[in-house]
Amino acid sequence: MAAGLGMADNWLNTLKNTSYAAGATLYMHLHKGDPGAAGTANQSTNTDGPGKAITWGTLSGTDPRSLPIAATLPTWTIAGVTGSEAITYMTVRTAATAGGGTFVYSFAVTSKTVSNGDVLNLTAHSVTLTPIAA
Repeated sequence: MAAGLGMADNWLNTLKNTSYAAGATLYMHLHKGDPGAAGTANQSTNTDGPGKAITWGTLSGTDPRSLPIAATLPTWTIAGVTGSEAITYMTVRTAATAGGGTFVYSFAVTSKTVSNGDVLNLTAHSVTLTPIAA
């Protein structure tokens, strides 16, 4: 899957005038490999979280399609990892529990090897919708 969008079915249901329950709070999760189509594969064994709540900022004035995470970005203090693991993906879900709630989207990150006691900080993240046709 590499990186993907898990809420496509929900957005299509909106076009069919079928409602769905969008999560009031979204949670970011760590993965040590491609999370797959359901966003549940290769979850980190880190026990700090596992999901960290994120709050969206306001739309950018320079690009109205860009939506950043608000000022408080997630931080994980790594615990429960045997040896070390490389974090290579993150997912966003509607639940803090690993694999819980609705899978929203995933994205690849620069690989970061972590061990117990390490602090992993997300320094920036935004979502930009790019038109596929003019």
